[in-house]
Amino acid sequence: MASTTKHRGIRIAIDRGGTFTDCVGESNGEEIIIKLLSEDPANYKDAPLEGIRRIMSHFLGRDIPRGEALDTSQIDSIRMGTTVATNALLERKGEKIAMVVTKGFKDCLTIGNQSRPKIFDLAIRKPDVLYEKVVEIEERVTLEDYAEDPERTTTKAEAQVGTKEAEGKTLVRGLSGETVRILKRAEEQDVRSKLKEVYDQGIRSIAVCLMHGYTFPDHEALIGRIAKEIGFQHISLSHELMPMIKLVSRATSVCADAYLTPAIRKYIDGFQAGFEGGLGTRSVKEEKGAKGARCEFMQSDGGLVDVDKFTGLKAILSGPAGGVVGYAITSYDDKTKTPVIGFDMGGTSTDVSRYGDGRYEHVFETTTAGVTIQSPQLDINTVAAGGGSRLFFRNGLFVVGPESAGAHPGPACYRKGGPATVTDANLVLGRLLPEFFPKIFGENEDQGLDVEASRKVLQELTDQVNQQSDKKLTVDEVAYGFLTVANETMTRPIRSITEAKGHDSSKHRLATFGGAGGQHAVAIAESLGIQQILVHRYSSVLSAYGMALADVVDERQEPESMVWKDDKDVVGELQKKMGKLKGQAQQALKEQGFQDDEIAFEEYLNMRYRGTESALMIVRPSPEEAKESFGGNDWDFGQAFVKQHRYEFGFTLDERDVIVDDVRVRGIGKSFRHSEETVDKQLKALKQQAVSDKKKLNSQQVYFEGGRQETPVFKLEDLEVGDSIPGPAMLADGTQTIVVTPKATAVILKTHVVINLEKEGSKAESTKMTADREVDPIMLSIFGHRFMAIAEQMGRALQKTSVSTNVKERLDFFLCYL
Repeated sequence: MASTTKHRGIRIAIDRGGTFTDCVGESNGEEIIIKLLSEDPANYKDAPLEGIRRIMSHFLGRDIPRGEALDTSQIDSIRMGTTVATNALLERKGEKIAMVVTKGFKDCLTIGNQSRPKIFDLAIRKPDVLYEKVVEIEERVTLEDYAEDPERTTTKAEAQVGTKEAEGKTLVRGLSGETVRILKRAEEQDVRSKLKEVYDQGIRSIAVCLMHGYTFPDHEALIGRIAKEIGFQHISLSHELMPMIKLVSRATSVCADAYLTPAIRKYIDGFQAGFEGGLGTRSVKEEKGAKGARCEFMQSDGGLVDVDKFTGLKAILSGPAGGVVGYAITSYDDKTKTPVIGFDMGGTSTDVSRYGDGRYEHVFETTTAGVTIQSPQLDINTVAAGGGSRLFFRNGLFVVGPESAGAHPGPACYRKGGPATVTDANLVLGRLLPEFFPKIFGENEDQGLDVEASRKVLQELTDQVNQQSDKKLTVDEVAYGFLTVANETMTRPIRSITEAKGHDSSKHRLATFGGAGGQHAVAIAESLGIQQILVHRYSSVLSAYGMALADVVDERQEPESMVWKDDKDVVGELQKKMGKLKGQAQQALKEQGFQDDEIAFEEYLNMRYRGTESALMIVRPSPEEAKESFGGNDWDFGQAFVKQHRYEFGFTLDERDVIVDDVRVRGIGKSFRHSEETVDKQLKALKQQAVSDKKKLNSQQVYFEGGRQETPVFKLEDLEVGDSIPGPAMLADGTQTIVVTPKATAVILKTHVVINLEKEGSKAESTKMTADREVDPIMLSIFGHRFMAIAEQMGRALQKTSVSTNVKERLDFFLCYL
């Protein structure tokens, strides 16, 4: 990695995960990787600080004692992703908050949108709420002359805006261009007394979300000012966080921000206390470059933000976002434009995502831990299947997860009496190499993995399967069956981000990272018809490495209410608003030290068909795309929307108008340049040679489809650029094991291990092998997953295209489950 700006010292990137903290340090072209436990109170208080101490000790050539304040004059920048917000939300350990809302809407989050995650349950579970108290403010505004179709024609009310007649009726123009009637203004005395009452009850963080606050923010701003005067330590205002329509989504989002941001600030304050000199853009300015160091945190949208601007709402996917940036930059080639699927398999869950067309894919409304978040996030789908996922035989079906064995007791092979897990199945089948694991197991924490313990729990499952299904399966067949079901479980979210959105999964590459990804990547690729797998040299710490390569981002958004028309009036008005937002983003980035030639922009319009509520965020077409598809008009958002809608849903609604709901600008500050050659360029220049037998560490029996095969084992560090390793084979180092199946070949590059699969995958062969069986519990489990994936895709398509509130909000699409 290379900087586009001058730097004076060590650059550090950190991924603080739930179990491990990964650190990457760089200085003068030299890189170092530190991996340590996120929690180890016997040795250090904070894992990121400990990682920074070790990196600085390495580059400075002297041991820095623990507890000594770290000198920021030796540091150029620190970049970090953290699970602090995610954990606080999952464990419900955020700040006590109060929600401030328009009078009459105090139960809006308790009612929610009436959707039922489990549609057939008679006992309906109400949505979780994060607030302790609700404050109702006597204020009310409405949208004047509102119609379902907000035609940009001058209505009677609009004509009165700014006139003497309007003064009596209190008509004003909202941020979206809509006419707002103020029925009752918020009174300062009423607001102050109610907020003071909440403050006296010990609440120090409030979330403010008023009806139509996205377009008329005056009342929210008044409440924010008064709350600050009273002494509230954190104030979240919905119009500042995400000025978008939909009260319920805005309210849950602003509550999440008020709930999580104090927890983040508390962690950051403790982190900053470990340095001599300040952190962040403000400290660099105050210290005039002598002491302060840049410090940026990764946001859920894949962009970095200054430490002083990092908030809870945009921190939910802080850690996983780094991995997406990592594989996007290291695996995607702008010339060939082959899209990439990211596959990050860990101990308890697997994250999948997609990168194509040179842009990150974002979603703007997601649900995490039962809380709906309305904020730009990378489209990362998570499934509860990982190395620690438990294995069950239930109702005649093989089931993997969602329960996990965790770190304690862990899988059976950890010698703590744990249950059967995916890790145990891999170990029994010979797909894990115990000699590469540290000897930290057993009563004295000095033993390796226990293969016999894994075999014992798998034998118990095999006996159960044979007894209940009248089969005579072996332990190997049952273990392999569970791996097949686990792989199918993990392909479901991949199909959701590809096939469900009109993308052909077989035309992608698969970039695998995370501790367990290499054991399953080939099987996942075969199931999806993917021909090439990429494993980066830093795959085990790719999230941290991605943060080192990421850009600083400043997002700006304003609501709009306009019918799209390709004429100078509509386009001119939108361009004016877009220009204003670009100016604001550019100024914010320049204040952080970026020059004009280091700043780029992505421009978006949030668009939908009249009567539907699922908008598509349409990016301004590139000059090349405009020339190819839109007659050279790079401002033809209307045709771009129609094209995207047809691509994703398979149809268009030509008789309906297209509505513009929001104008969005993403300002990007380019601070680092990726200096690695692309995979395609390396492959083109590569001279391959068959791997030498002398490099083989040993060999062992490994189970693949059809039986066990003698499989050579190689250490990754012993392999050279150009080595070609035909399957079956196993490649390993201290952090991962890569399984190369008999129908695959691995090639070593300078930056990656590339695994190429034969065009004819094992999918058809598997079907043929099982077609004659009367009842196969493994295949029943697999097809159960595939049928459910179809139903889920049907449901999502119905939700996004429906006009019925019963379907698009309450999610009542019973027919999908028949």
